[in-house]
Amino acid sequence: MPVQRRLPEWFKVRMPGGPNYLDLRERLRSEQLHTVCEEARCPNIGECWERGAATFMILGDICTRACAYCAVTSGVPQGLDLEEPIRLAETVQRLGLKYAVITAVNRDDLPDGGAFIFAQCVTQIRKRIPECKIELLIPDFEGNWDALASVIRVRPDTLNHNIETVRRVFRRVRPKGDYDQSLELIARVKPLDPLAVTKSGMMVGLGETWDEIEDTMLDLRAVDCDLLTIGQYLRPSAKHAPIARWYTPDEFDQLRRLGESLGFRHVASGPLVRSSYHADEQRAAASRQLVG
Repeated sequence: MPVQRRLPEWFKVRMPGGPNYLDLRERLRSEQLHTVCEEARCPNIGECWERGAATFMILGDICTRACAYCAVTSGVPQGLDLEEPIRLAETVQRLGLKYAVITAVNRDDLPDGGAFIFAQCVTQIRKRIPECKIELLIPDFEGNWDALASVIRVRPDTLNHNIETVRRVFRRVRPKGDYDQSLELIARVKPLDPLAVTKSGMMVGLGETWDEIEDTMLDLRAVDCDLLTIGQYLRPSAKHAPIARWYTPDEFDQLRRLGESLGFRHVASGPLVRSSYHADEQRAAASRQLVG
């Protein structure tokens, strides 16, 4: 049965408004760039923007899908901005970012799902600041493996594709997606680039069981997924999927330990954890583990 919307005590965060937050907001407005931080109403926006971290959302702000958990506007996108990768790279350069996370709305209206623009973003950033590490959080490209290959060829430092939820719940909340297709996407990355670091993320609180969470972790490990994020699902509005339960901080810690025991190189698990939350630290921790 759905639980009440009132947030537990451990979800309290500061209202955004620091000087770095305001500066970043103005820069993004002036360059007509979007972030998933705003579009998905991320609760960490104040903390992340204040520390100079943001997840850029390319390919516009209209998604061709309507997932039951997502606050991003769905509809029919208009056109394709071929200059966006240059503006994005220039913004990353002006901000002096050492780690950039880039995601996108689903663009099922495009033959390659937007893979070309993803690849161009990496290319343009590397031209200007080759030392900047880049994480791509990509859609499933509707199983277009040529599109995936074009993204892998530019060798992002981390390739992220979120499984989002367990197999039984998946179809209910992601009707245009496919659980096995998402697993196959991750499985295809390392044959294309053996040095690639793969990542996925999932939400809890959508009605899954503990055993199903473990099964999903095992499915991800079976396709050699390196990094995992686990966070609490928050209902964006009354029209979205209801929250089935709140997980406690102790339970998130148990999930972290479970994931580590199954062989993930790093697991970020907590009520407010999102796929790109402290992504630079997640990647660095995994790299240290690999060296060690």
